Amino acid sequence: MSSDISINGLTFKYFKEDFAAGLVVFLVAIPLCLGIALASGAPLFSGLIAGIIGGIVVAFASGSSLSVSGPAAGLTVIVLNGITTLGSYELFLVAVVMAGVIQIILGYLKAGVIGYYFPSSVIKGMLAAIGIIIILKQLPVAIGYNPLNAVSYHLGSIIIAVVSIAIILIWDLPVVKKVTFFKWIPGALVAVIAGIILDETFNFYFPSLMLSADQTVNLHVAKNASEFAAQFRFPNLNALGNYQVYVLAVTIAIIASLETLLSTEAADKLDPFKRVTPTNRELKAQGLGNILSGLIGGLPMTAVIVRTSANVNAGGKTKLAAIIHGILLLTSIVAFASLLNKIPLACLAAVLLIVGYKLAKVSLFKEMYKLGWEQFLPFIITIIAVQFTDLLKGIAVGMLVAIFYILRTNYRRDYEIHHEKKSEGGAIKIVLSEHVTFINKGSIAKKLADLPNDIQVTIDATNSHYIDLDVLEILYDFKIAAGLRGIQVVFINMPEKISVSGH
Repeated sequence: MSSDISINGLTFKYFKEDFAAGLVVFLVAIPLCLGIALASGAPLFSGLIAGIIGGIVVAFASGSSLSVSGPAAGLTVIVLNGITTLGSYELFLVAVVMAGVIQIILGYLKAGVIGYYFPSSVIKGMLAAIGIIIILKQLPVAIGYNPLNAVSYHLGSIIIAVVSIAIILIWDLPVVKKVTFFKWIPGALVAVIAGIILDETFNFYFPSLMLSADQTVNLHVAKNASEFAAQFRFPNLNALGNYQVYVLAVTIAIIASLETLLSTEAADKLDPFKRVTPTNRELKAQGLGNILSGLIGGLPMTAVIVRTSANVNAGGKTKLAAIIHGILLLTSIVAFASLLNKIPLACLAAVLLIVGYKLAKVSLFKEMYKLGWEQFLPFIITIIAVQFTDLLKGIAVGMLVAIFYILRTNYRRDYEIHHEKKSEGGAIKIVLSEHVTFINKGSIAKKLADLPNDIQVTIDATNSHYIDLDVLEILYDFKIAAGLRGIQVVFINMPEKISVSGH
């Protein structure tokens, strides 16, 4: 890794790359912030607030170079149920602030270490599952499907989406990337500009292809400062007397922290420089972000892998890219809301479709399959479980499968057997592994029971740093009973069995 790339400090050395990446992430974040707010039953403005704070405050406080924070799709059901249960969005904001405080406490308690206990196969499965979800969610948008008026497709949307995807793919070609001018301008921006031009062209020359209002970005345009300020919401402290607020705060804190740690781990795997994010600092940064977001009417946030992967794919190098994306979000809602409303949703869907494919590309499935069933099965089951449940439940199912394979592997590798002679009466040497735990108890007991009679058995514990008491009891009991079967048992460097009976 280059020594001039820092994971903690803020540097402008890679401003060109970070600005281009920040612009792409901004274009991805706009529909995500609005869509998640809509799905959560919250004011649309609340999603943008969370995106701005996540992009500027959390990115600055975080130790991650590439992770981008904002409102998370994984929290939508919790937010929707929370607002419904408490009765108002202002009461819900109290839970968001309290969740942030809990996250900061978790950071100081060094709870960030739990992120390291998630297997790589599950994390890759999570990434692929998110990619598939993105593709499935954005395809209807790309073709202009509208369930409200029974329109199955819109030719104008399809044309804009196809042109946008083509532009982004062409921009990613090595021959195009060699041109300095093209390296400076991200393909996603060109696709958006082309989409706006196409829609304006349809408006003048092909009215039947023109997009309707619900097929473009829809932001509220404030006419003055007071109207802009009126969009902010503030916590209602009357909620402090409601126990449901505390339950909701703990729920948000736990799930947001888990999603953040998993997304951060995934971001580190996507990082071409393989930098490692300090997870406890990340929890503190997320806590700070949620406190500020809740205080001014924003949704709860997490580190979000969709925006992070867009950042990586766009060539982001440092945290400056995330900060630039946050600044662009803030600038856009203050000064350019009317211009943003011209952006076709089909353009943004095209950007997200490319992001989704890169997360769930065919080569990833082939790579995981070549690694064997111990890696492939947790990977594929995580993907399937996420599709049919939600992100956290899917990860939990994938973890169970991964743990099964870990235990199965450990069960099989508790010892090695060496036969000195294959003939009857030949000596057998059993070499115990480095760590022999209660998990290996059944395997060892079965092997000892299956040994033939009238042989010499040597059990070598030279390589063992730890042997569980349960296993020692089996070994010593076998040595006592072996004489009845004519088996001579020799121990090498075997720890003494400690009596716990008190006699």
